[in-house]
Amino acid sequence: MGLSYLVYPGAHHTRFHHALGAMNLMQKAIDTLTLKGVSISSEEKQGLLLAILLHDIGHGPFSHALEEKLISKHHESLSLGFMELLNEEFDGQLDKAIAIFKGESDRPFLNQLVSSQLDMDRLDYLKRDSFFAGVTEGNINSERLISTINVVNDSLVIEEKGIYSVEKFLMARRFMYWQVYLHKTSIVAEIMLGKIIERAKELIRSGESIEGPPNLMYFLNQQFSNDSVTLHQFAAIDDIDIMACIKRWSNHSDSILARLCSGILNRDLLEVRFREERVTEKELTALKSEVAKEYKVSLSDAHYLVYDGTLWNLAYNPNKQPIRILFRGGEVMDFMQASRYAGAGAFSVKHEKNYICSPQLQLP
Repeated sequence: MGLSYLVYPGAHHTRFHHALGAMNLMQKAIDTLTLKGVSISSEEKQGLLLAILLHDIGHGPFSHALEEKLISKHHESLSLGFMELLNEEFDGQLDKAIAIFKGESDRPFLNQLVSSQLDMDRLDYLKRDSFFAGVTEGNINSERLISTINVVNDSLVIEEKGIYSVEKFLMARRFMYWQVYLHKTSIVAEIMLGKIIERAKELIRSGESIEGPPNLMYFLNQQFSNDSVTLHQFAAIDDIDIMACIKRWSNHSDSILARLCSGILNRDLLEVRFREERVTEKELTALKSEVAKEYKVSLSDAHYLVYDGTLWNLAYNPNKQPIRILFRGGEVMDFMQASRYAGAGAFSVKHEKNYICSPQLQLP
């Protein structure tokens, strides 16, 4: 959950917890489908369990906060790289898991159990994050949802009796994003963390002295390539390496790097303001000028302290592979047609919030 612990002190759980939890739910899903007469071979069972266990292995320190900041690859691409290395080590035993992870299994429901709009990944992280953050919005009944899954024509469906649980799941997803994942304090802290890495890289390019652990410096120096050496270096970095650097860099001679680092250490974060409309380029330039003057930095460097953006939240995407409901008579219907609440846009409307971050100064 990145830096969400700054808002929710209990949110210190790791992706290792999540990987094990998702794997446990996958085992329950396999057992449920097997009891309902769905044929799943031992190879497919192993593939499902390995795919869900390793689906997030490509995440780096602080999860999404540093996504593509240390290395210009998405975590799913890195996960696939790690799985392929393991597959070589284990003489092809991950072939099925890799096919499922890539969505290329010839039985679609196997792919859907790992990655879809109602998969074991989401069923675990919503309930887990809700529990550790101490909020009730994400407390879904994952066991109930799993008990209602079935397979029709090799595609995953939810039995009619589970439609209310699906609606609860989607609303929980919407609420969790606004209340936890997209909380303004978490967002600004994670943006600042990304800016720290960006600034450190820039200082190194300009010849400034930056110290850090060798595995991290490998990426700050941008010496990486798409090979097993890079993956092993990446695997050796964790949150502790980043936080140790932030402590060290909080006293750096570069005022911008020091300000960003001390801000996270001392919870002296930039101010976040939500707006109905996106900030105009004129407003942004004026604010950067004011911040540059106040903090004695160049106008070209003010973007490290002033930034704007848009947060968005979409619980259910009707343009992606739909959740399908199996009725007692055997009819299969798209969730958007089956739910009496879907027409009101409760699940499929994209909600947005515009924001601007800066030191505590008033907009001109």
